[in-house]
Amino acid sequence: MAIFAGLWFCPHPEALSDQAWRMFGLFVATIVAIILKPMPMGAVTIIGMVIGVLTGLIPLTAPKDDPGAAYALMGFGNSTIWLIVMAFLISRGFVKTGLGRRIALFFVSKVGGKMMGVSYGLAMADFVLSPAIPSATARGGGIMAPIMKSVALTYESEPGPTRRRAGAFLAMNVGQVNAITCAIFLTAMAGNPLIASLAGQLGVEITWTNWALGAIVPGIVALIVVPYVVYLVYPPELKETPKVKTMAQGELRNLGPLTYGEKVLAGTFVVLLLLWTLGDLVLGISATTTAFVGVIILLITSVLTWEDVIREKAAWDTMVWFAVLYMMATALSKFGFIDWISELIASGLGGMHWGLALVLLVVIYFFSHYLFASATAHISAMYIAFLGAAIALGAPPLMSALVLAYTSNLFTSLTQYAGGASPTLFGMNYIQVGEWWRTAAIAGVASLTIWIVVGGAWMNLIGFW
Repeated sequence: MAIFAGLWFCPHPEALSDQAWRMFGLFVATIVAIILKPMPMGAVTIIGMVIGVLTGLIPLTAPKDDPGAAYALMGFGNSTIWLIVMAFLISRGFVKTGLGRRIALFFVSKVGGKMMGVSYGLAMADFVLSPAIPSATARGGGIMAPIMKSVALTYESEPGPTRRRAGAFLAMNVGQVNAITCAIFLTAMAGNPLIASLAGQLGVEITWTNWALGAIVPGIVALIVVPYVVYLVYPPELKETPKVKTMAQGELRNLGPLTYGEKVLAGTFVVLLLLWTLGDLVLGISATTTAFVGVIILLITSVLTWEDVIREKAAWDTMVWFAVLYMMATALSKFGFIDWISELIASGLGGMHWGLALVLLVVIYFFSHYLFASATAHISAMYIAFLGAAIALGAPPLMSALVLAYTSNLFTSLTQYAGGASPTLFGMNYIQVGEWWRTAAIAGVASLTIWIVVGGAWMNLIGFW
């Protein structure tokens, strides 16, 4: 919305070329189509790319006379997109082997004696799984939601008169926690690598390691505080849940000992975490190379088959829309549009201290998600412009990039249509619309405050600003 407000009051639109305005028009049309969903996102973006080629806005391949120019297929060679594709394939292993469900049941069996314990158990499981499962829907909706519903049904809490006994509180909490865990790791949400690529266009390098390092302290604090805030604002009728530990322990007994596939996947996951954390700094191994190594191990050990790779539709769909949106953002940057709009936003905040301006930009960015039904569309439309404005106002580049990046995940729990696991959880019919909006707004403000205050102090301590 800030982009369109800036255009309305724009003093010098003639500063941009006709080509820049045409690319912006194509970009806006693509984003609007993603929001309205006349077709799947991948199909919409491919259509936009082809229109750009046919109208002469961009060449299909890199022009020989200008190798640095944007071209239609450039995104498909981006290393960051391949990181997220490999992460999707690894996440398929968690679903196929059942290790993800086992981990969630393990935590619930240990701390599930009280309703808050169940909530924290699911939070711990989501946190552990998040680095290797980049689909918020798969993690929150595919693994956590069924276990959450099993807990609710254990106490006969069903959609309808008994929903507030347990199910409504747990569903709300799973959604809030899912948004937080998405923010902690670069590979925890499909849109995060897009953020890293966009930040790179402004000269800010975001790696798996510095993303996680900046997020770990505010993320853990948020995982502790936010479920309790939900507990206070939207309490369950049931407080004690002794049957849940017994239920989870029984489910674990039924699963039996770790299977071969689970053991290999668990070992691979540990290796991935070590290499993602230290590989780039110590061994010179990039996060993308590490992800490829993880997939190769799972293929060689037959935990994954080539058929599994082919059938992972989410990975290949993500590759398409990510590549096209990255290309469009790069083209806008090459044409000077991003610098222009960033300076325009910054001029509207002129004279303001960069700290206050950054907070204001983050708050606007967060609450503007009420207008979006897709985190990817929101990131594509606003992230790079807001980051550019923050940098132009003198804010530390890396801290600004990361704070806006974390916010890009936190707002996915604001509404029942906000993205991530929210639509799946709302579809379970435990929570009414008004209840969702009220509780999520309060929990969202609490979470955002933690990420700004605690996160800002932590990033200052580790030298990010």
